[in-house]
Amino acid sequence: MKRKIGIVGLGYVGLPVAVAFGKEHHIVGFDINKKRISTLISGIDYTNEVTHENLKETNIYYTTNASKLKETDFIIVAVPTPINEHNQPDLIPLIKASETVGRNLSSGTIVVYESTVYPGATEEVCVPVLEKFSGLTCGQDFFVGYSPERINPGDKEHTFTTITKVVSAQTPEVLEVVADTYASVVTAGIYKASSIKVAEAAKVIENTQRDVNIALMNELAMIFDLIDIDTAEVLATAGTKWNFLNFTPGLVGGHCIGVDPYYLTHKAQAVGYQPEVILAGRRINDGLGKFIAQTLVKKMIKHGITVQGAIVTVLGLTFKENVPDLRNSKVIDVIRELQEYDIEVQITDAEADSVDAESEYGISLIPYQDLKKAAAVILAVPHRDYLEKSWDGIQTLLLNNKSGILVDIKSVLPLDQKIEEIDVWRL
Repeated sequence: MKRKIGIVGLGYVGLPVAVAFGKEHHIVGFDINKKRISTLISGIDYTNEVTHENLKETNIYYTTNASKLKETDFIIVAVPTPINEHNQPDLIPLIKASETVGRNLSSGTIVVYESTVYPGATEEVCVPVLEKFSGLTCGQDFFVGYSPERINPGDKEHTFTTITKVVSAQTPEVLEVVADTYASVVTAGIYKASSIKVAEAAKVIENTQRDVNIALMNELAMIFDLIDIDTAEVLATAGTKWNFLNFTPGLVGGHCIGVDPYYLTHKAQAVGYQPEVILAGRRINDGLGKFIAQTLVKKMIKHGITVQGAIVTVLGLTFKENVPDLRNSKVIDVIRELQEYDIEVQITDAEADSVDAESEYGISLIPYQDLKKAAAVILAVPHRDYLEKSWDGIQTLLLNNKSGILVDIKSVLPLDQKIEEIDVWRL
């Protein structure tokens, strides 16, 4: 039986899911953001994840009217699951979405969650909300499943349809329906997890593994800085061994790697286990922005630059290159630390929306062409635009168009093309 599919949440995760299904099915796409719905109706995805042409190829009914979900019997929930200021899971968006789904839940519907959660959350948090607001009984009148999202913003190679899709459900019978529904659009294959908890746990450890490995690279970078050797050169040398893992240092932000480990550690602490390695990795990664800023200040002092009142340009504010996504960007940590030294920090970004930057961080983005000459430039996010400008572009941003300091956080500019007058520090 072909299911009538509804998608709740049309952000970086939900929209690609809706578009993939919308090429094969009629979809109800629901979001509470009126601007998001109106722009999608106009054929515009301001996250730049889906092209206008792809949107035109789909059969999606975009709406802010939740009652339209009553017309569906397979609802996918793809809302954000961030952390709060205390690094604890913020399940409010998930709970609110479950309330909305519950109010509009029809008997026989399968609700599949894609939002990142800790193991057990779907059944312990979401199901009671669905039951309360629907008046229905889970496992009898409706069913739930979990299928972890693996969307990588900005990645046009690994997409929703080309990544193996993990699925799970309450019963073997429901699992088959969930698997068949996703298989109708996912070409990479379906992996059936043995339980919802296993699928939830798999999601959080995917990014926890990356977080811990990047933390190791960041700690190595700090050690190598004290020894005065280049981290990128060390990693390139070590990488000649066949089984050396290819991780590099850098700021760890965004909605996955910098967030998911806290969901796992929250659950671990709730059941009486104090995680050591995971939280140590988080401390290292969360402290990197301060380390970068302080290293730059030391370099400025060595160059005889008066720190107070000096101008420093930051290229890029988004959490990763070539996307407009500002969520949980750790570039802000570098900026805030520099401002503590009364440095005038000017920020530009080739991808980010200036209104979003103001709303998210109180940052006024400056157009590239309006930047004042600076004592130092931080290439924080290597957007394509900055890489194309390369060393000549950096030099034009420095005082007298000649000399100054460049902090190349991700070591992307080739040293063999370096301009002699520029003093480069790389993480």
